[in-house]
Amino acid sequence: MKKWMEIRKGADFQAIGQRFGISPFTARLLRNKDIMGDEEIQTYLYGSLQDLHPAFLMKGIPEAVRLLETKISDGARIRIIGDYDIDGVCATYILLRGLRAAGARVDTDIPDRIKDGYGLNRELVERAHSAGVDTIVTCDNGIAAVEEIAYAKELGMTVIITDHHELHEQTPPADMTVNPHQPDCPYPFKNLCGAAVAWKLVSALWEAMRISTEALYGDLLMLAGFATVGDVMDLIGENRILVREGLKLLRTTQHPGMSALIQVNELNRESLVAFHIGFVLGPCINASGRLSTAKRALELLDTEDPEEALVKAAELKALNDERKFMTERSVKEAFVQIEENGWEYDRVMVVYLPDCHESLAGIVAGRIRERCYRPVFVLTRTGEGVKGSGRSIPSYSMFEEMSRCKELYTRYGGHPMAAGVSMPEENVERFRTCLNELCSLSEDDLTEVVHIDIALPFQYVSERLVEELRLLEPFGKGNEKPVFAARNVQILESRVLGRNQNVLRLKLRDESGCDLDGIYFHDEMQEVLWDLQRAPKLHILYYPEINEYRGRRTLQVRVMDYRVAGG
Repeated sequence: MKKWMEIRKGADFQAIGQRFGISPFTARLLRNKDIMGDEEIQTYLYGSLQDLHPAFLMKGIPEAVRLLETKISDGARIRIIGDYDIDGVCATYILLRGLRAAGARVDTDIPDRIKDGYGLNRELVERAHSAGVDTIVTCDNGIAAVEEIAYAKELGMTVIITDHHELHEQTPPADMTVNPHQPDCPYPFKNLCGAAVAWKLVSALWEAMRISTEALYGDLLMLAGFATVGDVMDLIGENRILVREGLKLLRTTQHPGMSALIQVNELNRESLVAFHIGFVLGPCINASGRLSTAKRALELLDTEDPEEALVKAAELKALNDERKFMTERSVKEAFVQIEENGWEYDRVMVVYLPDCHESLAGIVAGRIRERCYRPVFVLTRTGEGVKGSGRSIPSYSMFEEMSRCKELYTRYGGHPMAAGVSMPEENVERFRTCLNELCSLSEDDLTEVVHIDIALPFQYVSERLVEELRLLEPFGKGNEKPVFAARNVQILESRVLGRNQNVLRLKLRDESGCDLDGIYFHDEMQEVLWDLQRAPKLHILYYPEINEYRGRRTLQVRVMDYRVAGG
């Protein structure tokens, strides 16, 4: 069971509210997020494009711009090499549009997830050289490609890295590196995604070449914000501004590819929020790289014909629907294994699904982690043995812990919250045993903590409150939705809806006697219905919102979690 804890942080909420034109209630929510100091509060609430730092501050950008100007002037062939996920695809498109507008002879290449793996490899370099490419520009990759870039230099090629990943001990011998994580980079905000770094480079190039910035602050900014959400970056600082401005553009965009993707997913443009990027539109872009080739997603973004864009968008949606079906099937199979083998008591779960598509292993691991709150590895069978992905919890540094069993692997890598691994099939059981024998997680570590912002009776829920909460958007990683609590809530009515029977419509009454509609999403609805039958009252965690249906606006609460009162 999750542990609920109310946040209790003090400040002069009345004074903060008066200074920034917000209620003391919202001021308290800012304090709970540790948004403190007038400048930080001002930027959080009202930050705009004028608050973004100049691109030329980023180490490598002034030199990269001069180098690109020379290459463009010389008519040199330039190839952008991106990555197969949403960030890499958007970064590739941003650079492609940016260099085209500057008059470059430019094309693109993106590695195949299964055949090539992540990032720049020797074959991609050879392919570029054979095509007469003079200059490679990487995006969302390159900072770890030491040998590959050295090989490109041996072939006489120029290489510019644009990346956002952490630096390794050895730096590639590129002609120029643009990455805010370089130790002596003066750029103040370090946590940009790859597409945002590409956008910064294009903005500096266009400024130097006096190119109109209309598209820069239109389609390209929209896609930098889109990728920021899709790559699960923290929505703080500049990222928050990029996403907020990007969402405004997304709601009104005439970009053929993005318009088509919104249309085939039957989304209401006016109500688009970061959630729709992270869980509806973004996965369609990612699905092409998982189940086909990411070049199909790039083609959608680069299509100018609206009818052709609709066809391509429908194909990506179909791929994503297939990906969702395959994921659900693998998740169910995983939980059958877990139950049959008693692995629910393992502190580190290792599930071997030989027939799971290897590109889905990380998604399946994440779904298991969400339900079990354990570090999880999902392994699949490939032509070269077993390959898998892991997803962790904050108290378990996955890469550090798995490094203690490195003799079992042929390859591995990652960071505290996620990792990838390859090994011979005969090592799977030893891998499970080793991780669990070395694991020191306590029961407290394995108990998820939910932080409650405010205990808020229903009588204080109003349209004005919902509107003011929108000042805190966009929500996502690093800027989660506030959590409110109501005690001793009666369930007056309930009915299950949805094609997958995973939506519960509710009529609720809290202990003050105030009634509100509620909605709750859950994959195991039978468990929920059993709780409702045996429980006269529930304590709930919720978020207030406006439900718009057929022109009618009603207040409702989205139930995020519940607990049987007295239980």
